[in-house]
Amino acid sequence: MTKSLKWKFILTALLFVGAVIYLMPTFTKKLPDWWPGYLPKDQVHLGLDLQGGIHLILEVEQDKAVDGAVERLIMDMKEILRKKDIFYDQIKKEGLGRFRVQGISASDRDRFDEILSDQFANLKLYSEKEGKRGVDCVLGLTDREIHAIKEGAVQQAVETIRNRIDQYGVSEPTIQRESNNRILVQLPGVKDPDRAIKLIGQTAVLEFKIVDDEHSLQAALDGKVPPGSEILYERDYDPETNRTKKIPLLIKKRTLMTGDALSDARVQFSRTYNQPHVAIRFSPRGTRLFDQIAAQNVNKRLAIILDGNVYSAPVIRQAHYGGQAVIEGNFTPDEARDLAIVLRAGSLPAPVKIAEKRQVGPSLGSDSIREGLFSVVLGLVLVLAFMGIYYKVAGIIADLSLVLNLFMVMATLAALKATLTLPGIAGLVLTVGMAVDANVIIFERIREELRVGKTPRAAVDSGYKKALLTILDANLTTMIAALVLFQFGTGPVKGFAVTLSIGVFWSVLLAIYFTREIFDYLILVRRVKSVSV
Repeated sequence: MTKSLKWKFILTALLFVGAVIYLMPTFTKKLPDWWPGYLPKDQVHLGLDLQGGIHLILEVEQDKAVDGAVERLIMDMKEILRKKDIFYDQIKKEGLGRFRVQGISASDRDRFDEILSDQFANLKLYSEKEGKRGVDCVLGLTDREIHAIKEGAVQQAVETIRNRIDQYGVSEPTIQRESNNRILVQLPGVKDPDRAIKLIGQTAVLEFKIVDDEHSLQAALDGKVPPGSEILYERDYDPETNRTKKIPLLIKKRTLMTGDALSDARVQFSRTYNQPHVAIRFSPRGTRLFDQIAAQNVNKRLAIILDGNVYSAPVIRQAHYGGQAVIEGNFTPDEARDLAIVLRAGSLPAPVKIAEKRQVGPSLGSDSIREGLFSVVLGLVLVLAFMGIYYKVAGIIADLSLVLNLFMVMATLAALKATLTLPGIAGLVLTVGMAVDANVIIFERIREELRVGKTPRAAVDSGYKKALLTILDANLTTMIAALVLFQFGTGPVKGFAVTLSIGVFWSVLLAIYFTREIFDYLILVRRVKSVSV
């Protein structure tokens, strides 16, 4: 055996051994204890259509993100005007991204303009006119800023949902932007879809506000809500009766602190009743702010509010808390765990609603796997039989190449941690048929060379050389089509494109390299006098 041929066989053997190593976790669960520490342990991941799960299309309500930005501007402006003793009638939203300031007196007009220039320079003045009690101004965000807020809302929603799903523990989720304001979420293997959907869609806006004990709650419930306050409800769950009742609270509207000041949230259990609660830890900035709030409101109740629901309203007993607090609320362990996840992952910049929902059961996935594998095996057997009968010994060489091709495709999927979907199995079936195309072209060229009287060695050399450009041209166009499908297609289409492109790569490489090795071995080492094609 020549030295170059020997190295070719060694390289092929190494590729085969590497494929076996990557596929072992898929073929068997009984791996040695030392295996995960040194060798790959990930199986070939199955997609949503094979192992079941949920498919969601979420729609981000971008306009509400703009409204939230405007509301924060209004709150900031009210605070600054109050500190500067500038009087006005009211400030209210007016259209998307705009708000109206009414009743600025003529004597305060210059100071109001200075505030706009110094602290609200990014606001655009849309209109200005003299009203009955002063100047009315319509201010707002520019079209460019509104577009940036909408784009940022979708991008942040994708990242927030991804963080939540990662902490939830779903293997190989698909989370990607699908269109202007839509997000595709696929969660394979999820056994509690309702809990997952609730976790994904929870806005998770955490606010800290003071309970208004200065005014009558009953009067507020009767319709006389004092200015600057609102009625919110605290949930009280009774595990014995399995019933939940809502307790009304009068809360001051001003938000003293938000969830942005948190650095961590963990589930803990009380020592007395073993009841789960969420222990939160503040960032350095949040620690200073929380202690400042506590020092100014000792013996007052601080409401901890998530998405408009009061989770607890404990009394502030001391001026310093050292950057820690507790959220209690008669949680179940799952509720406490999910609340901790959304607090750690951050709040959604805007609400999301479910535009499309599909659930795939595991039984359907099992049927898909069984039928898909049957189609692959049936196609493989028919192709192997045809090649062996029609091309004889050369056909058996092509059969070896085809089996190795499928083996290498699956190993590559495992190595890349790609997800095998039902369209991906269709890509495997197509690969079975396409993998022998290159061999057919080569074998027909060899036949032509043998007919004109060339020796087996010369016929093989000439056959491979003449077929090379045709093989590369045909498979390159297929690869381009697969890349286009991958770039512009969604989940299932991408699965097909990934499997097809990997299959094309290995079929070309093995047809040109591996089968040539065997022919060279037969001609140069075994000294065969004729080639059975």
